[in-house]
Amino acid sequence: MTTQVAAAANAAPTGRSGNRWLALTFLALAQFLVVLDASIVNIALPSLGAGLGLDHNLLTWVITAYVLPFGGLLMLGGRLADRYGHRTVFLAGVFGFIAASLAAGFSVNGAMLLAARAIQGGSAALLAPAALALLMQLFPADDGRAKALGIWGAVAGLGSVAGVLLGGVLTASIGWSAIFFINVPVGLLVLVAIPALLRRDVITRRARLDLPGAVTITLGMVALVAAFSMVLEVGFLSPMTLGLGAGGVALLALFTVIERRAADPLVSFSIFANRSVTLGNLAVLLIGGAVVGLFFVLSLHMQNVLGYDAMLTGITQVPLALAMIVAAGALPPVMARLGSARTLAVSLVILAAGLVWLALAPVGADFVLHLLGPTFVIGAALGGAFIAGTELAVQGVGEAESGLASGLVNTSQQIGGALGLAVLFTLATTLTNSFGAGGADEITALAGGYSAAYVGAAGLALLGALIAALAARK
Repeated sequence: MTTQVAAAANAAPTGRSGNRWLALTFLALAQFLVVLDASIVNIALPSLGAGLGLDHNLLTWVITAYVLPFGGLLMLGGRLADRYGHRTVFLAGVFGFIAASLAAGFSVNGAMLLAARAIQGGSAALLAPAALALLMQLFPADDGRAKALGIWGAVAGLGSVAGVLLGGVLTASIGWSAIFFINVPVGLLVLVAIPALLRRDVITRRARLDLPGAVTITLGMVALVAAFSMVLEVGFLSPMTLGLGAGGVALLALFTVIERRAADPLVSFSIFANRSVTLGNLAVLLIGGAVVGLFFVLSLHMQNVLGYDAMLTGITQVPLALAMIVAAGALPPVMARLGSARTLAVSLVILAAGLVWLALAPVGADFVLHLLGPTFVIGAALGGAFIAGTELAVQGVGEAESGLASGLVNTSQQIGGALGLAVLFTLATTLTNSFGAGGADEITALAGGYSAAYVGAAGLALLGALIAALAARK
């Protein structure tokens, strides 16, 4: 009798898997690759540039070539998963990611590398929303989903820190190619395990793909991500930034017109009638903005003000990752008691407090005395915010639209991250220049600019908390 109960608890209610926790392990492993790849390349850029003869401008495109298709194709990737099968699209994404990683590692020139990076980003846009949709199906609401999302969030936090550490170790010991080759054995493991653990997709009705909608949403998202990315290079008011931003907005407006007239639209706007989905995605957008801007500025702060090298900078982020993992493990009973919206609001208020604490650190800060405390607070708050925000943004979504909801969450994170990075870095640069013009030395001016960026990130977190509080009201 005990064995039967254990087996029933282990089986997925949706019938997707006989061992849903093991299936979750491999889904999270694929998500780990996506997060890892977003950070591991940064440390290797100087070595990579020297090896392939890339100048500074082309080096920035090693990042951009991945970010643009990833951010631009997430919505389409999520909807393709709904239409053609979540397992099928997930496996296609993993296969493409492995193949592109091999091509990137064997690159002999810049053109080959940039093409491989673009395919990596497009493949990640297929596997990321499909993986989250499969998690939703394996763990319906109130049936282990909070714990599953806790594991998901912990793995994502581990991936971001592992990228910084592994990027330095692999590049120094083996060479820049190793940062791409490391994806291959992990991806192959996922590619073999998931078909054995997840049953085939059952598609009752395969609608025709809304091609005009797919083209406009993809181009619109690419234009917006590109516009925010260009801010770091040329500023908010440059013709390039304004042109890309206006083009992206126009394409998204055209997309809404197309979808309202389409017989079988790519995106059903009825999903936004779900209050949790709408407010949850707004909160996730603000979280993405605060977090991406934070990590970028924090890395500059450690190196330009405190004088840490790249490896030591990565090591200083380990406590933050550990705090995220601990918080992710402790969160399910909290969410069960407070609900996802209230948990999110509390987490974001704590995040804002940690960011303000970080902003108060003196110019010649000692990491243990002045930065370790806020780092732990920020990490714990991020663990709660990511998990509760994701849960809120997918509440009440049926299986038929789970890919769309997952694509929306991932897209909100990407757009928010690109926007937050542009705003917070611009704020830091503006204040640094102002302090310098006022007579401050270079280090003091930089520290003042970075502190302003932390306060700006805290403002984004508080705005997210307000949205979460609105979602908590019935």
